[in-house]
Amino acid sequence: MSSVTAAGLFGLLDWEEITGQSKFVVDIVSIPLFSAFAGLITNWTGVIMLFAPARFTGFYMPGAQMIFPFLPRKLQILPIWAPGGIVGFQGFIPARADKMASLVTDNAVAKIGSAQDFFMEMNPKGISEQIARIAMPQVPAMVDEIMKQENGQLWRDMPPQGKKMLHDRIQKEFPTICDRAFEFIGDNFNNLINIKLLVVGYLRKRPELMKDIIYGLGAPELKFMVRIGLLGGPMGVILALWLSFIHYTGPDAKQAHEADPGAAYFGFLPHWLDVTLHFLPVWIWVLGGAALVGVIVNVIAIKVVFEPSTPQPRYKYPWRVAKFAKRQHEAAESLAHAIAYQVVTLEVIAREMFDGPNGDKTREVIATFLKVEVNRMLGPLLPLARMGSGSKEFDATLEYAGATLAMEMQPWLVDDLEFNRETAAKIKTLCTEKLRELPPDEFVEMLYVAIEQDAWLLYAHGGLLGILVGAVHILIFGT
Repeated sequence: MSSVTAAGLFGLLDWEEITGQSKFVVDIVSIPLFSAFAGLITNWTGVIMLFAPARFTGFYMPGAQMIFPFLPRKLQILPIWAPGGIVGFQGFIPARADKMASLVTDNAVAKIGSAQDFFMEMNPKGISEQIARIAMPQVPAMVDEIMKQENGQLWRDMPPQGKKMLHDRIQKEFPTICDRAFEFIGDNFNNLINIKLLVVGYLRKRPELMKDIIYGLGAPELKFMVRIGLLGGPMGVILALWLSFIHYTGPDAKQAHEADPGAAYFGFLPHWLDVTLHFLPVWIWVLGGAALVGVIVNVIAIKVVFEPSTPQPRYKYPWRVAKFAKRQHEAAESLAHAIAYQVVTLEVIAREMFDGPNGDKTREVIATFLKVEVNRMLGPLLPLARMGSGSKEFDATLEYAGATLAMEMQPWLVDDLEFNRETAAKIKTLCTEKLRELPPDEFVEMLYVAIEQDAWLLYAHGGLLGILVGAVHILIFGT
């Protein structure tokens, strides 16, 4: 071949002369090496694209805002656009934190249990004892503050002995009151917290955490997806053999054979097949073959990791069962740890209880419960208290007390690190057991859904990188 692509570096190097080997040997060595590199770099960068960067990073590009409405929907939904003509990139998983959080909730958290199941596993009795222990010294001051603000005159007129009697009685019964309060809250917890809204709302604002959870869930499989890129090497051997076949049946080989009968030439092809094979120039076969290797390597990587979820005969799947399915026991514990220590924690639950969409319901429950308890404790003094402050003012005092107690509970719940660790350990145990009991197909789905919708882009990415590496091979070694 006499074109500039017939020899390497724009025709400046003759590798057959340099190496003293035939073109077949040069190709059978160089093409697999380049193909292995292409497969490795393709899968490595593909995994990076899934997770990084966690936040959108880009720059202003003139005209981007104008052409965006005319792009296909498949391109519009890619995380490469930002309002105002900004073009950049964000990892697919953090970019879809809303959807990923919803999928994690539907496929994992919701199957572990309801909000009430999580709360009961946190041990309401233990939470009650924690609050009673920490809050006990503050009870007199809290009662004084409440009474001063809402019933100042009644409290000033009450003799010290009466105040002390009320303080002592409330302190004495405070642990029992806390027990009953949290038993009541536990029984009605599903009305106070929606576990899906809690998890989705928490994760959607934390794309870094969403990224860490998904990566932690499938880290060994993702590393395998990178390593399996080396499979491009054996595929490169097949590509080199195919290119050699085309070369040694082509017109250049025929001319060389006519000039030197010792030169290799396979002229046994039917005319129609010979015309078909050599219709396209060799460089297109090289680039097309390299792109195909990039795509196939990605396809195999995803198939081996996610299919099949249950063991199958080797004639259907040589690897019999998906790598992720085989690791369910271990991966379940990894995901359970993330849920227990990073997502459904006592701190997150407490914040949702008191500051979430149903926080007013929580305060109302506590106020109502406290009203009943104070009414019971005041007993014979109740008519006097109502006469002294007025019925409406007295009820307002109890409601204020409930709201105050609700606001005070949140820091009391989360200040003790040891208690929080014990609670998280119980949640982890629950999650681990439930996740290990999931059918393999449902468990595999948790990680697969994070990758599936963007698999086409990984394949396209593999093809484009394959073409790039193929073009570099042409520049260095020619066709």
